[in-house]
Amino acid sequence: MNAGAEAIALVVIVMGLAQTAFNLVQLIYAGIALGTRPPVPRGATLWRRYSEQAPAISVLAPAFNEELSIVESVRSLLALQYPDFEVVVINDGSSDGTLTKLVESFGLRKVERYVDEAVEHAPVRGFYASRAIPRLLVVDKENGGKADALNAGINCSRTPLFCAIDADSILEADALLRVVRPFIDEPHLTIAAGGTIRIANGCKVDAGRITEIHLPTNFLALVQIMEYLRAFLMARLALGKMQALMVISGAFGLFDRQRVVEVGGYSRDTVGEDMELVIKLHRHMRDLGLPYRVEFIAEPVCWTECPEDIRVLSRQRARWQRGSLECFAKHKDMALNPRYGRIGMLGFGQILLVDVIGPLVEVLGYILVPLLWALGLLALPWLLAFLAVTFTLGIFVSMATLVLEEIQLRRFIRVRELVALAVIAVVENFGYRQLSNYWRLQGWWQFMRKQKGWGTMTRKGFRTG
Repeated sequence: MNAGAEAIALVVIVMGLAQTAFNLVQLIYAGIALGTRPPVPRGATLWRRYSEQAPAISVLAPAFNEELSIVESVRSLLALQYPDFEVVVINDGSSDGTLTKLVESFGLRKVERYVDEAVEHAPVRGFYASRAIPRLLVVDKENGGKADALNAGINCSRTPLFCAIDADSILEADALLRVVRPFIDEPHLTIAAGGTIRIANGCKVDAGRITEIHLPTNFLALVQIMEYLRAFLMARLALGKMQALMVISGAFGLFDRQRVVEVGGYSRDTVGEDMELVIKLHRHMRDLGLPYRVEFIAEPVCWTECPEDIRVLSRQRARWQRGSLECFAKHKDMALNPRYGRIGMLGFGQILLVDVIGPLVEVLGYILVPLLWALGLLALPWLLAFLAVTFTLGIFVSMATLVLEEIQLRRFIRVRELVALAVIAVVENFGYRQLSNYWRLQGWWQFMRKQKGWGTMTRKGFRTG
C-alpha cells in the first residue's frame, strides 16, 4: 500500500516539476524576447518609425449586450494613433440597448454597404454609419456568437489586415502601431500577432482612455492581474519567441485577412475560437510548406474588465478550459506529430501538459497526497516535496514575472501597488489556485458532456469621471 501511495505522489510531483521546469524555460525565453526586441519609446519616435509603412487595418469589435461600456470602448478605438484604419462594430443581436447607445452617441444612420461573402455568418440586418465619423461602421446582425460576429466583420472589412478585439476593451492609443511591427519588419512572413491584455478594474477612464492606473480593491480582480501577467509576459511572450504560440487572445489580435479567409475564418463550433483560429493557421501554413511567423509583442496593451463575482469568474474559467479541450480534441492529429515541427511537439505538448493533464493531476495531488500522509501511508519527505513544488516554485514564477513587468513595461509605478501584487503572488497559492483548478475540472466535465454555449458575463462598466 505504501508503494502505491508513493507512486501516486511521484506522478503528482513529477507532473508539477515538469510544469515548473517549462515555466522556468518560458521565463528565460521571455527575458530574451524582451531583450532582443525592446519596446520602442512612446510618442513621436514610434509614429516616425512605423506610420509611413503601416498597412491599413480594420478593427473588428463584436458586441453582445455591452451597453455599459460600448460607447467608451468605441471612443477609444476612434482615437487610436494610426494612419489608416476603420472601426467595425458588430452588434451580434444584442437584447439590451447596445445598438441604441451606438446610434444615439455617434449620430449614426442606416446605410448600404457591400459585403464580401468570403466566410459564413448569420444574416446581417443592417449597417449604420455617419459622414461625420467616416472611420466607424456598425453592423447589426442576428445573434450567432462571437466567432460568427467576427466572420461578419471580416466580410465587411476592406483592408489587408484586421484586428480582432472585445467590444468591452480599451486599446492604448499606440497599440496598433506597436502590434503591427512584425507585419512591417517581416511583411511576407508574419500572418498573426498579439499584444498584452491588462485588467482595467480600478483604473480611471476618460473619453475612452485609461487616464489613471490603479489596482482594484476586489480580491478576485487583484489575483487575476497576476494571472494575466503570467499568461502574457511569461507564457505567450516566450512561446512567441520559440515560434510555438498556440493562442492569440480574442481581446486583441492582428491577422492577415487573406490567410484567415483561406482557413474559413473563425470556427463557430467552439468557445475557444481564438485558439482554434491560430491552430488552423499553423496547420494551413505547414500543410502548404510555406514559411511564416506568429508573433507576440509585449508592449501594445489592451485593457479589459475582468469578473469580480465568483460565480461569473467560475463560468469564465470553465469555459476557457472547455475551449482548450475542444481545440485539442479537434486537432489531436497534430499533437506530438513531427510533421508539424515545433507546433506539434512543443506547442501541443504545452497544451497537453498544462491544459489537458495539468488540472486533473493537480487536483488529484491536492486531495490524495495530504490524505495519504495523514493516514500514515506516505512518508513526510513526499509531502514536503509536494508542498515545495506546489507553493514555493509557484510563488517564484509569479515574482519573476512581476520583475519582468517592472523592467520593461512599468505600468505600476507606485511602490504600494507593487507590494500589493507581491503579496497577491504569495496569497493566491493558498486557496485561489486550488479553486481555479476546481473550475477547470468543471470545464473538463462540460467538455465530456459536450456542453455548448458561452453563458452570461455580468459587467459593471468602466470607472469614469
